[in-house]
Amino acid sequence: MKASLLLIGLLSAGVAFAAPPAPKKEGIESKDYKWNAQEGEKIEALKLKGDKKNGQEAYEVCGACHLPSGAGRPDGTFPQLAGQHTTVLIKQMADIRAGLRDNPTMYPFAATLTDPQELADVSAYIESLCIPTEHGKYEGADAAVQIAKGKELYEKQCLECHGNTGEGDKAKFYPVIAGQHYKYLLRQMTEIRDGHRRNANPDMVKVIKPYTNDQLVAISAYQSSLVMPGNMCKPKAGAAPAKKK
Repeated sequence: MKASLLLIGLLSAGVAFAAPPAPKKEGIESKDYKWNAQEGEKIEALKLKGDKKNGQEAYEVCGACHLPSGAGRPDGTFPQLAGQHTTVLIKQMADIRAGLRDNPTMYPFAATLTDPQELADVSAYIESLCIPTEHGKYEGADAAVQIAKGKELYEKQCLECHGNTGEGDKAKFYPVIAGQHYKYLLRQMTEIRDGHRRNANPDMVKVIKPYTNDQLVAISAYQSSLVMPGNMCKPKAGAAPAKKK
């Protein structure tokens, strides 16, 4: 109930709901930048055991954009979150709250989380959700060609961190990319390559810095085709969000 009332208040506030502005913290543009520095509320949240029941209530605010299932939007406006590692979720939300990752749309919602425990709770709930099989994929007439090109690039430079099926690595804060929307993947990799994702991993920047736009299209097409057997499901209309088995 608390989250529902808060959501109504935020959405009814219109333009004013974007205030106060997010803080600004130096990121990859700074010579002193250290990726994933273990400090502040992030390290506190990572030490805590998340309560999925409490996290479900807190997620009501998130569900307005990311949907109750965590599926996000196929047009890439909002990413698919379901099944994402808690470590990744906590890091990204903490970075947005600290002003290390610029996301003016997300910031007012992330700012409603009151403490490290709530960060841990909502992350635990999101991680428990089943990754939807229906998501935004590359739909061009040359899809087969693009996916084949992307597969070659992925296996050469991405597989070591993100895995054969896009499962990522929870301990190393590498995200699950299986089930992610093509357009979101393309936008994020473009921003990382061009230096606009200020909380980016410098190792990843080095990998994709030489990529052309066409190569980013191909690798995003392949990544959005990845599946994780046993972790994905087809949501039923009107059903409650599916949980992992």
